Amino acid sequence: MPLVDVVIVNYNGGAYLRRAITALQAQTFRDFRIIVVDNASTDDSLEALPDAPVPLELVRASTNLGFAGGNNLAIRDRVAAEWLALLNPDAFPRPDWLERFLAATERHREFAFFGCRMVDAADPTRLDGVGDVYHVSGMHWRDGHGCADGPAYDAPEEIFGPCAAAALYRTADVRRVGAFDEDFFCYAEDVDLAFRLRLDGLRCRYVPDAVVEHMGSGIVGFRSDFARYHAHRNLVWAYVKNMPGALFWLYLPYHLALNAASLALFTLQGRWVIWRAKRDALLGLAACWRKRRSVQRARRVPAAAVRAVLRGGLPRRACRA
Repeated sequence: MPLVDVVIVNYNGGAYLRRAITALQAQTFRDFRIIVVDNASTDDSLEALPDAPVPLELVRASTNLGFAGGNNLAIRDRVAAEWLALLNPDAFPRPDWLERFLAATERHREFAFFGCRMVDAADPTRLDGVGDVYHVSGMHWRDGHGCADGPAYDAPEEIFGPCAAAALYRTADVRRVGAFDEDFFCYAEDVDLAFRLRLDGLRCRYVPDAVVEHMGSGIVGFRSDFARYHAHRNLVWAYVKNMPGALFWLYLPYHLALNAASLALFTLQGRWVIWRAKRDALLGLAACWRKRRSVQRARRVPAAAVRAVLRGGLPRRACRA
Protein backbone atom coordinates (compact mmCIF):
# COMPACT_ATOMS: atom_id res chain seq x y z
CA MET A 1 0.00 0.00 0.00
CA PRO A 2 1.17 3.56 -0.62
CA LEU A 3 1.74 5.82 2.39
CA VAL A 4 -0.85 8.34 1.18
CA ASP A 5 -4.15 8.11 -0.67
CA VAL A 6 -5.09 11.40 -2.32
CA VAL A 7 -8.86 11.66 -2.79
CA ILE A 8 -10.39 14.09 -5.27
CA VAL A 9 -14.19 14.39 -5.34
CA ASN A 10 -15.22 15.68 -8.74
CA TYR A 11 -18.48 17.08 -10.06
CA ASN A 12 -18.25 18.73 -13.47
CA GLY A 13 -14.70 19.80 -12.73
CA GLY A 14 -13.72 19.83 -16.39
CA ALA A 15 -10.25 21.18 -17.08
CA TYR A 16 -9.74 21.89 -13.36
CA LEU A 17 -9.64 18.16 -12.64
CA ARG A 18 -7.08 17.52 -15.35
CA ARG A 19 -4.91 20.36 -14.04
CA ALA A 20 -5.10 19.02 -10.47
CA ILE A 21 -4.08 15.52 -11.57
CA THR A 22 -1.22 16.92 -13.64
CA ALA A 23 0.01 18.81 -10.56
CA LEU A 24 -0.15 15.60 -8.52
CA GLN A 25 1.87 13.74 -11.14
CA ALA A 26 4.64 16.30 -10.66
CA GLN A 27 4.98 15.70 -6.91
CA THR A 28 8.48 15.13 -5.55
CA PHE A 29 7.03 12.65 -3.03
CA ARG A 30 5.96 9.56 -4.96
CA ASP A 31 4.56 7.05 -2.44
CA PHE A 32 0.90 7.86 -3.04
CA ARG A 33 -2.14 6.88 -5.05
CA ILE A 34 -4.83 9.10 -6.58
CA ILE A 35 -8.48 8.18 -6.05
CA VAL A 36 -10.95 10.22 -8.10
CA VAL A 37 -14.59 9.95 -7.01
CA ASP A 38 -16.84 11.29 -9.74
CA ASN A 39 -20.26 12.41 -8.53
CA ALA A 40 -22.14 11.60 -11.75
CA SER A 41 -20.63 14.47 -13.72
CA THR A 42 -22.39 15.52 -16.92
CA ASP A 43 -19.45 17.37 -18.48
CA ASP A 44 -16.25 16.06 -20.04
CA SER A 45 -14.39 15.81 -16.72
CA LEU A 46 -13.32 12.21 -17.17
CA GLU A 47 -12.24 12.49 -20.79
CA ALA A 48 -8.53 12.50 -21.55
CA LEU A 49 -7.36 12.34 -17.94
CA PRO A 50 -3.58 12.70 -17.88
CA ASP A 51 -1.58 9.49 -17.85
CA ALA A 52 -0.36 9.07 -14.31
CA PRO A 53 3.07 7.75 -13.35
CA VAL A 54 1.43 7.17 -9.96
CA PRO A 55 -1.59 4.86 -9.66
CA LEU A 56 -4.97 6.46 -10.36
CA GLU A 57 -8.24 4.80 -9.45
CA LEU A 58 -11.57 6.12 -10.70
CA VAL A 59 -14.74 5.57 -8.68
CA ARG A 60 -18.03 6.50 -10.36
CA ALA A 61 -20.95 7.37 -8.10
CA SER A 62 -24.42 6.89 -9.55
CA THR A 63 -25.59 10.27 -8.24
CA ASN A 64 -24.15 13.47 -6.83
CA LEU A 65 -23.20 12.57 -3.26
CA GLY A 66 -21.75 15.99 -2.46
CA PHE A 67 -18.29 16.59 -1.06
CA ALA A 68 -19.12 14.74 2.16
CA GLY A 69 -20.68 11.67 0.58
CA GLY A 70 -18.12 11.45 -2.20
CA ASN A 71 -15.22 11.47 0.24
CA ASN A 72 -16.98 8.96 2.49
CA LEU A 73 -17.42 6.62 -0.46
CA ALA A 74 -13.65 6.58 -0.93
CA ILE A 75 -12.85 6.47 2.79
CA ARG A 76 -15.24 3.60 3.36
CA ASP A 77 -14.45 1.42 0.35
CA ARG A 78 -11.16 2.43 -1.26
CA VAL A 79 -8.72 4.24 1.02
CA ALA A 80 -6.13 1.87 2.49
CA ALA A 81 -3.15 4.17 3.17
CA GLU A 82 -2.06 5.42 6.58
CA TRP A 83 -2.53 9.03 5.51
CA LEU A 84 -5.50 10.55 3.70
CA ALA A 85 -4.96 13.70 1.63
CA LEU A 86 -8.00 15.54 0.35
CA LEU A 87 -7.76 17.77 -2.70
CA ASN A 88 -10.42 19.72 -4.59
CA PRO A 89 -10.42 19.56 -8.39
CA ASP A 90 -9.86 23.33 -8.41
CA ALA A 91 -6.81 23.12 -6.09
CA PHE A 92 -3.42 22.71 -7.74
CA PRO A 93 -0.57 21.62 -5.46
CA ARG A 94 2.97 22.80 -5.99
CA PRO A 95 5.48 19.99 -6.58
CA ASP A 96 6.63 19.63 -2.95
CA TRP A 97 3.14 19.82 -1.40
CA LEU A 98 2.99 16.20 -0.27
CA GLU A 99 6.69 16.13 0.60
CA ARG A 100 6.25 19.08 2.98
CA PHE A 101 3.13 17.58 4.50
CA LEU A 102 4.81 14.23 5.20
CA ALA A 103 7.88 15.94 6.63
CA ALA A 104 5.59 17.76 9.08
CA THR A 105 4.03 14.47 10.19
CA GLU A 106 7.50 13.18 11.06
CA ARG A 107 8.72 16.30 12.85
CA HIS A 108 5.53 17.03 14.77
CA ARG A 109 4.02 13.77 15.93
CA GLU A 110 1.93 15.58 18.54
CA PHE A 111 -0.27 16.77 15.66
CA ALA A 112 -2.67 14.44 13.86
CA PHE A 113 -4.03 16.49 10.96
CA PHE A 114 -2.59 19.28 8.86
CA GLY A 115 -3.56 22.30 6.80
CA CYS A 116 -1.51 24.02 4.14
CA ARG A 117 -0.92 27.45 2.64
CA MET A 118 -3.59 28.10 0.02
CA VAL A 119 -2.94 30.93 -2.41
CA ASP A 120 -5.36 32.40 -4.91
CA ALA A 121 -4.84 30.61 -8.23
CA ALA A 122 -5.89 33.76 -10.09
CA ASP A 123 -3.47 35.95 -8.10
CA PRO A 124 -0.80 33.94 -6.23
CA THR A 125 0.34 37.07 -4.38
CA ARG A 126 -2.88 36.83 -2.36
CA LEU A 127 -3.97 34.13 0.04
CA ASP A 128 -7.02 31.93 -0.19
CA GLY A 129 -6.44 30.83 3.41
CA VAL A 130 -4.06 29.35 5.97
CA GLY A 131 -6.46 27.25 8.04
CA ASP A 132 -9.95 27.51 9.50
CA VAL A 133 -10.89 29.72 12.43
CA TYR A 134 -13.87 28.78 14.62
CA HIS A 135 -15.51 31.54 16.66
CA VAL A 136 -17.44 30.91 19.87
CA SER A 137 -20.61 32.04 18.08
CA GLY A 138 -20.31 29.24 15.53
CA MET A 139 -19.06 31.52 12.77
CA HIS A 140 -16.06 30.13 10.93
CA TRP A 141 -13.78 31.39 8.19
CA ARG A 142 -10.48 30.79 6.45
CA ASP A 143 -7.75 32.77 8.15
CA GLY A 144 -5.94 35.08 5.75
CA HIS A 145 -8.56 34.76 3.00
CA GLY A 146 -8.07 37.60 0.51
CA CYS A 147 -5.00 38.95 2.32
CA ALA A 148 -1.64 39.71 0.74
CA ASP A 149 0.69 36.75 1.11
CA GLY A 150 3.91 37.44 2.95
CA PRO A 151 6.18 36.75 5.94
CA ALA A 152 3.33 37.26 8.41
CA TYR A 153 1.99 33.86 7.32
CA ASP A 154 5.32 32.02 7.23
CA ALA A 155 5.33 30.61 10.76
CA PRO A 156 3.95 27.13 11.45
CA GLU A 157 1.26 27.22 14.13
CA GLU A 158 -1.62 25.32 15.62
CA ILE A 159 -4.93 25.97 13.87
CA PHE A 160 -8.48 24.89 14.61
CA GLY A 161 -8.67 22.82 11.46
CA PRO A 162 -7.74 22.71 7.78
CA CYS A 163 -9.77 23.65 4.75
CA ALA A 164 -10.47 20.24 3.25
CA ALA A 165 -9.88 21.61 -0.26
CA ALA A 166 -6.26 20.67 0.50
CA ALA A 167 -5.60 18.84 3.77
CA LEU A 168 -3.92 15.82 5.32
CA TYR A 169 -5.46 13.48 7.93
CA ARG A 170 -4.54 10.17 9.50
CA THR A 171 -7.01 7.75 7.96
CA ALA A 172 -7.69 5.83 11.18
CA ASP A 173 -8.60 9.04 13.01
CA VAL A 174 -11.09 10.09 10.36
CA ARG A 175 -12.76 6.69 10.43
CA ARG A 176 -12.84 6.58 14.23
CA VAL A 177 -14.81 9.84 14.51
CA GLY A 178 -17.24 8.85 11.77
CA ALA A 179 -15.74 10.60 8.72
CA PHE A 180 -17.88 13.32 7.11
CA ASP A 181 -21.50 14.01 8.00
CA GLU A 182 -23.30 13.34 4.73
CA ASP A 183 -26.31 15.43 5.75
CA PHE A 184 -24.07 18.49 5.30
CA PHE A 185 -23.61 17.57 1.61
CA CYS A 186 -21.01 20.31 1.15
CA TYR A 187 -19.72 23.41 2.97
CA ALA A 188 -18.72 23.36 6.66
CA GLU A 189 -18.44 19.57 6.55
CA ASP A 190 -14.70 19.99 7.01
CA VAL A 191 -15.27 22.29 10.01
CA ASP A 192 -17.60 19.69 11.50
CA LEU A 193 -15.00 16.97 10.98
CA ALA A 194 -12.24 19.12 12.48
CA PHE A 195 -14.43 19.82 15.53
CA ARG A 196 -15.01 16.11 16.11
CA LEU A 197 -11.30 15.38 15.73
CA ARG A 198 -10.67 18.11 18.29
CA LEU A 199 -13.20 16.57 20.66
CA ASP A 200 -11.28 13.31 20.22
CA GLY A 201 -8.20 15.05 21.62
CA LEU A 202 -6.36 15.57 18.33
CA ARG A 203 -4.53 18.71 17.21
CA CYS A 204 -4.07 20.41 13.83
CA ARG A 205 -0.98 22.17 12.46
CA TYR A 206 -0.55 24.72 9.69
CA VAL A 207 2.31 23.79 7.33
CA PRO A 208 3.22 27.03 5.53
CA ASP A 209 5.66 25.53 3.04
CA ALA A 210 3.06 23.06 1.72
CA VAL A 211 1.35 25.19 -0.92
CA VAL A 212 -1.61 24.82 -3.26
CA GLU A 213 -3.13 27.29 -5.69
CA HIS A 214 -6.90 27.29 -5.20
CA MET A 215 -9.56 28.74 -7.45
CA GLY A 216 -12.01 29.03 -4.52
CA SER A 217 -15.56 27.97 -5.48
CA GLY A 218 -14.32 27.63 -9.03
CA ILE A 219 -16.94 24.96 -9.71
CA VAL A 220 -20.04 25.90 -7.68
CA GLY A 221 -19.63 29.66 -8.10
CA PHE A 222 -18.30 32.26 -5.69
CA ARG A 223 -21.03 33.52 -3.36
CA SER A 224 -23.70 31.59 -5.25
CA ASP A 225 -27.05 30.86 -3.64
CA PHE A 226 -26.02 27.20 -3.56
CA ALA A 227 -22.94 28.05 -1.50
CA ARG A 228 -24.80 30.48 0.77
CA TYR A 229 -27.58 28.00 1.47
CA HIS A 230 -25.34 25.12 2.50
CA ALA A 231 -22.87 27.27 4.43
CA HIS A 232 -25.54 28.96 6.54
CA ARG A 233 -27.62 25.84 7.13
CA ASN A 234 -24.59 23.79 8.10
CA LEU A 235 -23.21 26.53 10.36
CA VAL A 236 -26.12 25.84 12.73
CA TRP A 237 -25.72 22.08 12.64
CA ALA A 238 -21.97 22.23 13.29
CA TYR A 239 -22.51 24.33 16.41
CA VAL A 240 -25.36 22.21 17.77
CA LYS A 241 -23.56 18.91 17.20
CA ASN A 242 -20.16 19.78 18.52
CA MET A 243 -20.06 22.61 21.04
CA PRO A 244 -19.52 21.01 24.50
CA GLY A 245 -22.34 21.42 27.02
CA ALA A 246 -21.00 24.24 29.19
CA LEU A 247 -19.80 26.20 26.15
CA PHE A 248 -23.00 25.43 24.22
CA TRP A 249 -25.19 27.22 26.74
CA LEU A 250 -22.66 29.95 27.52
CA TYR A 251 -22.33 30.99 23.88
CA LEU A 252 -25.84 30.17 22.67
CA PRO A 253 -26.84 33.87 22.82
CA TYR A 254 -23.88 34.66 20.54
CA HIS A 255 -24.98 31.91 18.14
CA LEU A 256 -28.56 33.19 18.06
CA ALA A 257 -27.34 36.74 17.50
CA LEU A 258 -25.13 35.59 14.63
CA ASN A 259 -28.07 33.90 12.92
CA ALA A 260 -30.34 36.91 13.45
CA ALA A 261 -27.69 39.23 12.02
CA SER A 262 -27.25 36.95 9.00
CA LEU A 263 -30.99 36.98 8.34
CA ALA A 264 -31.10 40.77 8.56
CA LEU A 265 -28.02 41.37 6.41
CA PHE A 266 -28.92 38.98 3.62
CA THR A 267 -32.53 40.17 3.56
CA LEU A 268 -31.32 43.74 3.06
CA GLN A 269 -29.20 42.46 0.17
CA GLY A 270 -32.18 40.64 -1.35
CA ARG A 271 -30.58 37.22 -0.79
CA TRP A 272 -33.73 35.36 0.23
CA VAL A 273 -31.96 32.00 0.23
CA ILE A 274 -30.88 32.78 3.80
CA TRP A 275 -34.44 32.16 5.02
CA ARG A 276 -34.56 28.74 3.37
CA ALA A 277 -31.17 27.89 4.88
CA LYS A 278 -32.24 28.76 8.42
CA ARG A 279 -35.65 27.12 8.00
CA ASP A 280 -34.03 23.87 6.91
CA ALA A 281 -31.47 24.15 9.72
CA LEU A 282 -34.35 24.27 12.21
CA LEU A 283 -36.16 21.38 10.52
CA GLY A 284 -33.03 19.28 10.89
CA LEU A 285 -32.41 20.11 14.55
CA ALA A 286 -34.04 16.97 15.97
CA ALA A 287 -31.74 14.70 13.95
CA CYS A 288 -28.81 16.98 14.72
CA TRP A 289 -29.50 16.78 18.46
CA ARG A 290 -29.47 12.98 18.29
CA LYS A 291 -26.05 13.17 16.63
CA ARG A 292 -24.96 15.58 19.34
CA ARG A 293 -25.62 12.99 22.04
CA SER A 294 -23.36 10.53 20.29
CA VAL A 295 -20.64 13.11 19.63
CA GLN A 296 -20.60 14.40 23.20
CA ARG A 297 -20.58 10.89 24.71
CA ALA A 298 -17.45 10.16 22.68
CA ARG A 299 -15.70 13.42 23.67
CA ARG A 300 -12.28 12.80 25.22
CA VAL A 301 -11.22 16.34 26.20
CA PRO A 302 -12.67 18.84 28.70
CA ALA A 303 -14.58 21.90 27.51
CA ALA A 304 -11.66 24.11 28.56
CA ALA A 305 -9.40 22.40 26.02
CA VAL A 306 -11.93 23.13 23.29
CA ARG A 307 -12.33 26.75 24.36
CA ALA A 308 -8.56 27.24 24.10
CA VAL A 309 -8.68 26.79 20.31
CA LEU A 310 -11.80 28.89 19.67
CA ARG A 311 -11.68 32.56 18.70
CA GLY A 312 -13.34 34.99 21.10
CA GLY A 313 -14.12 38.70 20.89
CA LEU A 314 -15.82 40.13 17.82
CA PRO A 315 -16.08 37.63 14.95
CA ARG A 316 -14.02 39.58 12.44
CA ARG A 317 -11.62 38.65 9.68
CA ALA A 318 -8.35 40.55 9.73
CA CYS A 319 -5.15 40.43 7.70
CA ARG A 320 -1.85 40.10 9.54
CA ALA A 321 0.63 42.93 9.32
